[in-house]
Amino acid sequence: MAGLITRTTGVEEHGIAQPAGACAPVTAEGLPRLEDASKVAPKDARELSRLFFERLQVLEEGTHAHQYARNTLVELNLSLVRFAANRFRHRGVEEREDIIQVGTIGLIKAIDRFELSREVEFATFAVPYILGEIKRFFRDTSWAVHVPRRLQELRVEIAKAKEHFAGTSEREPTVRELAAHLRLTEEEVIEGIVASNGYTAGSLDMPTDPADDGQSAHSGRSYADVLGEPDPAMEAVENLHALAPLLAQLDERERRIIAMRFGEELTQSQIGAELGISQMHVSRLLSRTLAKLRTGLLSNA
Repeated sequence: MAGLITRTTGVEEHGIAQPAGACAPVTAEGLPRLEDASKVAPKDARELSRLFFERLQVLEEGTHAHQYARNTLVELNLSLVRFAANRFRHRGVEEREDIIQVGTIGLIKAIDRFELSREVEFATFAVPYILGEIKRFFRDTSWAVHVPRRLQELRVEIAKAKEHFAGTSEREPTVRELAAHLRLTEEEVIEGIVASNGYTAGSLDMPTDPADDGQSAHSGRSYADVLGEPDPAMEAVENLHALAPLLAQLDERERRIIAMRFGEELTQSQIGAELGISQMHVSRLLSRTLAKLRTGLLSNA
């Protein structure tokens, strides 16, 4: 800690040695000014944290002194966040930075709720808050589709198991090996692997062939380029589904006329000849039936 504590009034009482020649002033509240609290050794950080917590409890919230004590406590205990983040080291570098940021939020919540009267080490109190915030972050933002918590946790266990095998073998573990390692059935492992597909959603701008060397006929094509276009016939399918309960409400002759006109594609004259009525009568019946169906569709829209 040499050179970090500029003056240690109130610090020597806690067994923290004062660096030689340290003579810069402390804060008006008697707290030491730390040039870089993140570089304080873990043992000294614990002692200093206790000192800052003692002062934090009597300082008025919102004051500069309270803010200084609170911010310093965060810097002194960032190692707890890094410790918790190591549990998720199988994730990428960019995501690790997000994990540390989210974990720091958990650390701040722990600082705001910690009381020395609990007679428990701050690290013991804070780590569950930090891990809880990180896990909440994963639960709320990481999964592209909703996946049961059990399968979310299983995905993490499978990833850890694969990391374990990567250190001892140059090949991907089989489902059977994963099942034996995790003491699960092969069906459970397969379910976890399938569920992991919901962890991220691929972009429509991704190339259809990531290994494409740019020479093929499909070079530069994305998934969006090969997706099908809107099918006009789908609207007809939707209309048929909506019409089904309305058709059931028609009488037998009305349903027969609709079936012959639009199902068998008969002309009005042919329908008239089939039913033994005039073409004009068929036209009136058809118009009345279609109006009835149209009204039913509009009322259900």
